[in-house]
Amino acid sequence: MSAPRTATAIAAAVQAGSLNAVKVVGSAIAAIEALDTKFNSVSRILGPRAIGEAEALNLRVRAGEAVGPLAGVPFGVKDLFDLKGEVTTAGSIVRRESAAANEDAVLVSRLRAAGAVPVATLNMDEFAYGFATDNQHFGVTRNPHDTARLAGGSSGGSAAAVAAGLLPVTLGSDTNGSIRVPASLCGTWGLRATQGLLPTQGVYPFVASLDVAGPFTASINDLQTVFNVLADRGATPVPDVGGLRIRQLGGWFARNMSVDMERGLACALASLGVTESVELPEVERARAAAFVMSAAEGGNLHLPRLRVRASAYDRATRDRLLAGALMPSSTIIQAHRFRRWFRDQVHTVFQSVDVLIAPAVVGAAPRIDEPTIIVDGKPVSARANLGLYTQPLSLAGMPILSAPLRVEGLPLGLQLIAAPGREDALFAVAHALDAAGVTASSPDDGA
Repeated sequence: MSAPRTATAIAAAVQAGSLNAVKVVGSAIAAIEALDTKFNSVSRILGPRAIGEAEALNLRVRAGEAVGPLAGVPFGVKDLFDLKGEVTTAGSIVRRESAAANEDAVLVSRLRAAGAVPVATLNMDEFAYGFATDNQHFGVTRNPHDTARLAGGSSGGSAAAVAAGLLPVTLGSDTNGSIRVPASLCGTWGLRATQGLLPTQGVYPFVASLDVAGPFTASINDLQTVFNVLADRGATPVPDVGGLRIRQLGGWFARNMSVDMERGLACALASLGVTESVELPEVERARAAAFVMSAAEGGNLHLPRLRVRASAYDRATRDRLLAGALMPSSTIIQAHRFRRWFRDQVHTVFQSVDVLIAPAVVGAAPRIDEPTIIVDGKPVSARANLGLYTQPLSLAGMPILSAPLRVEGLPLGLQLIAAPGREDALFAVAHALDAAGVTASSPDDGA
């Protein structure tokens, strides 16, 4: 019998004593060492620390102690989550000489309290500014489904490590789509929870107005279990999907899709019996506002260091941060005013709808040697535009679940969107799609 691959299956076996946590963690480390040279998803392996934690967990299991719903599950973190005793680089050599973290990020602490074991930090776009995980200092993370292609970003290492089967759970962050884009391009599940629900203490910031941290997993069951741990809550009931008002998100979100994306979306909608669509107003302006807020807040956060160490930054990151720091205050104020208006408009839609469904990406992952996508019939930069469908939705603070479609060829993903606090509705729809065979899950899901 092969070893379980999902977090829930691993934890059940460790809790039952039929699987040794040290063996699980050691196997994960060995897999990273043997395979990740192809993907470059991992930036640092936490070998001795991880084995020590696994040994301690084994002792607790033998003593009959309760060890948590993620007992023995190895996980990795995007390298902007604090790990006690480790330097948080945020994907930049600029922070390489910074002091080590005094404590774990809150979300890391919650996973560890549930029995999970951190084994690696993961590659990312420098300071989370990009959709490609193309890092001048630490290299490009390659898509496990085709290593000639991008994994997406900025949490590309987190998505690729799950997609490659190196880790069952990883943590990333999503400002404008940095969970949803790589999850979709790599074929994993991901969640941008309601903004403010999951604490970001100990997570290096990018845009405080938009930043959200969240998980990647290989199955919907794992995603729900990990979310409950991160939210510090017990298992919550999922509503009957038949009672939910589900609509397609049209307009902006129905343009520019590849043929494969159109087919995958249509299949998902048909499986749920969705025939109606709704549109959001001024989506293009919403995306522009997200661009402005990201550039301005990111630029001002980094300006003191840019004044003295600009040459140490990734060139692409540096130029955009400097441009953002020079942005007129009137433009920034208008972006925030628009955000408040747009958020009100979106919340009004959810008075008559429970879940919206939209594509997460326009099409399959771009090639590394040709990093462009087609928008309005023209090739444009993938690094700046892979968030075409994700960026506008970040403004409203809603929970958004990224679901991997079961498609021929390269992975594609959907966005499932609900009102703030309605993650339960997202899980209901995700489970329904999975049961219908529309989405792709790990083979031992539910074991």
